[in-house]
Amino acid sequence: MLQCRIFPLSSGRDWTFTRRHTLMRRMDLHSIYPGIMDLKWRAKRRLPKFVWEYLDSGTGVEATRTRNRVALDRVGFMPSILHGPLEHELSTEFLGTRYDLPFGVAPVGMSGLIWPDAESHLARAAAAANIPYCLSTVASRSPEDLAPHIGPQAWFQLYPPKDEGIRKDLLDRAHKAGFRVLVLTVDVPVASRRERQIRSGLTQPPKLTPRLLAQVALRPAWAAATARAGMPHMRTLDKYSQGIANLPPTAHIGYILRTSPTADYVKWLRDHWQGPFIVKGVSRAEDAERLEQLGIDALWVSNHAGRQFDGAPGTAETLPEMRAATRLPLVFDSGVEGGLDVLRALALGADFVMLGRAFHFGLAALGARGPDHVIDVLRKDMEANMGQLGARCLRDLPPTRTLNPFTDRHVGSV
Repeated sequence: MLQCRIFPLSSGRDWTFTRRHTLMRRMDLHSIYPGIMDLKWRAKRRLPKFVWEYLDSGTGVEATRTRNRVALDRVGFMPSILHGPLEHELSTEFLGTRYDLPFGVAPVGMSGLIWPDAESHLARAAAAANIPYCLSTVASRSPEDLAPHIGPQAWFQLYPPKDEGIRKDLLDRAHKAGFRVLVLTVDVPVASRRERQIRSGLTQPPKLTPRLLAQVALRPAWAAATARAGMPHMRTLDKYSQGIANLPPTAHIGYILRTSPTADYVKWLRDHWQGPFIVKGVSRAEDAERLEQLGIDALWVSNHAGRQFDGAPGTAETLPEMRAATRLPLVFDSGVEGGLDVLRALALGADFVMLGRAFHFGLAALGARGPDHVIDVLRKDMEANMGQLGARCLRDLPPTRTLNPFTDRHVGSV
């Protein structure tokens, strides 16, 4: 039992103080935040509403977000017994690199809005854990900013600039900073609506209107941290953004600079990037063969976590079709909330899994300690579930079973 000290107050009475941050210093974080949903709940309590809506929202009525979750919940396994004690091996090789875990940090635009210097915290945690960190083109830190923090596992996500000069310059900057894998996002041909984000009052770049300042006043931890760091902006694009203004509320400078890519565009990037090249945002199996012919090294199965199009199926529904259509390695994201979901995706045919929101819940909940704790939660969750399956390593995962669908699963909603 944790003993609390008694302090005399000026009134002469003795009071017992149990401050949460004192408990957090003395207790294992897993006893307070054992799962990603615990971090999510705390993140919502610590973030201003407009920041929370930016992080958590989808588009439309968010039906695709629900389908992502339901599709994963349909994926089950039969438990296996009598295997004795197991020492689990979670490492995997992907695109010629050995990673200690089969998951990494997905690109999230303007991470610094969620927590100051988020990209640096995430990059350091990923490098220490030997997992990939993927920096977004529209992050609040540039490739040059992160060069001291990344390891050889770093990936760079590209929104496709239409200007060839900008394109060449971005590739050169990313390579010189130490990023070794290029990820082209192809599922954002136009700006999405993101109605929740619009209702919150957030604009690009963020402007602290009286309405937003009232929200900030209710979240002192975020307010203090952001006041010290300053409001974030898209540092990678600074040198390309002169004279551009009056953007729609959910758009940003990246939308002005970029184009909707074609097969020729993909081929140009393949010819100009000397390293592994992934195309992100692939949902249709019939696109796989064409991308194979263009020399792509891996495909990223994703519906942008429901943030772009509200009529898409859950990614766990499309993943088996993609696996059957190509021999290329597959990355998976959208809807992943824990280690069991990572195992589900791997069993369905993914070679690697990326998470975005989960790591940012950790940052918002715990600051700089958050990413390390998210990695540890996912690792422990994977090991616990692999123990139930009698799986010593990832190759031992059994075939999946389709569970009865249930669409009222919103246990983790906040």
